[in-house]
Amino acid sequence: MKTVVSGALGECVHVAGVSNFLRLAEAAGWRTIFLGPAVSIEELLEVAHREKADLVGVSYRLTPENGERLLAEFAEAADELHARGVRFAFGGTPPIVKLARKLNFFEACFDGAEAPEQVMVYLRGGKVEGQTEVDYPQTTIERIQWKSPFPLIRHHFGLPTMKATLEGIQSIAEAGVLDVISLGIDQEAQENFFHPERQDPRRKGAGGVPVRSKEDYNSLYAASRQGNFPLMRTYTGTDDFIRLAEMYVETVHNTWAAIPLFWFNLMDGRGPWDLEGSIREHQQLMTWYGERDIPVELNEPHHWGMRDAPDVVYVVSAYLAAYNARAHGVHNYIAQMMFNSPAGHSDAMDLAKMLALLEMISDLEGSDFRIWRQTRTGLLSYPVDKDLARGHLAASVYLQMALMPHIVHVVGYTEADHAATEAEVIESCKLASQAIENALHGQPDMSQDFAVQARKKELIQEARINLDAIRSLSPASISDPLVDAAVLAKAVTSGILDAPQLNNNRYARGEVITRLDNRGACVSINPDNGQQFTEKERLKVFKSK
Repeated sequence: MKTVVSGALGECVHVAGVSNFLRLAEAAGWRTIFLGPAVSIEELLEVAHREKADLVGVSYRLTPENGERLLAEFAEAADELHARGVRFAFGGTPPIVKLARKLNFFEACFDGAEAPEQVMVYLRGGKVEGQTEVDYPQTTIERIQWKSPFPLIRHHFGLPTMKATLEGIQSIAEAGVLDVISLGIDQEAQENFFHPERQDPRRKGAGGVPVRSKEDYNSLYAASRQGNFPLMRTYTGTDDFIRLAEMYVETVHNTWAAIPLFWFNLMDGRGPWDLEGSIREHQQLMTWYGERDIPVELNEPHHWGMRDAPDVVYVVSAYLAAYNARAHGVHNYIAQMMFNSPAGHSDAMDLAKMLALLEMISDLEGSDFRIWRQTRTGLLSYPVDKDLARGHLAASVYLQMALMPHIVHVVGYTEADHAATEAEVIESCKLASQAIENALHGQPDMSQDFAVQARKKELIQEARINLDAIRSLSPASISDPLVDAAVLAKAVTSGILDAPQLNNNRYARGEVITRLDNRGACVSINPDNGQQFTEKERLKVFKSK
């Protein structure tokens, strides 16, 4: 194990930067020795010599003129260690860093503007400047493990023209603020990429970038090959699933697939398939990605949450998503959890809901099925006022960190008004990064709150009742009802899985009534008396119809 010795030099007593640096060094596998504030040149070099330091970290954050003199003295006194191969790094304010670089003594200088992963690259043997693709892992799981304890940061991006999107991706990559660009493509690209005769020119750019060829995808990926070389992924599409998957992997190196179970079809108006047919197609697509050992996310439960479904339906759909992923050969499963859905959900009940689904799907995990946690802020939860929205983004991400996510899907603070520009993507990622850093400094364990734990247990019990009801739809000839497309479709058409906003839908009932109770949980309501239904009571009424 390599050793780093670090402290604040001279009369400087500011050690927050030193502490952050050493915390990252520990995460990168270094043995760390912290000497604290106001360390003399002699003491710092004596400890470095005695401890056989491989790296000496020096900090100074006071007057630049004093710092310039002190650093020159330090460089002269440390010349012997420097000649023996000991490495030296400096951290301070931007004016002092500028002076430190002129000494040509420190191999790395940090002014606090660097993203944590940039520092991690250095600590793991990479360059501070002029980094290349080999400095950053280019698969999801490798990058998660490399960046730990920090989660990967993902953000959606796609503007109505290719030119604007290309320029935006380049700027985002250069900023080094995120790890995964989720390429937002327009609806025509999702549904009619291979069918130009079905494309409507009036819909070009609606919902994202209008990619129309493999070359378009290649150029978008090429724009990301700089900065911190972010991974890229894109929508699964709503038709021609396997053909699109083949092209995505070939062009943007689709780092993971996001596949629905019940959605992106005629039920929600986003694709040409009926409910049962789309379930079968999505299951086949899971198998295709699983065979290639590409991670799969099922972007399933939040579609129910955004339609005001009761929390128990959210949890059940999350379980069904993970269950189907495992059954269809997925090895690395990304469990997506959208907070703030519905928007008025309380933080405590949000956290309880996510803990319930995580506990349920953890029973599915094994040597060949690994679960990775991904959190995000609710799409429909942002205030229109941008200052309020910034606050909401930071608060939501801080809450999400209670789940120790491997991936944080940042939803830009402009969501209530417009799709984020590259500048707004960068700003949103920085806001999220600060909330993440604050949490990693010692966030209290909010999961142990009594109300959170009580609601978690309640939801698990209710979810099991719902799953048993789905199983009861199956004839005895079906060995596993929870992966049978006909049974899953019937779970929706019969009303076991339901949401208020599915009213007047040709495939769903939309009969369930929900409201937020005095805890801030989304519960189903008895229409006869306005009182809360338990799941057992709701399903009893449902079966009597």
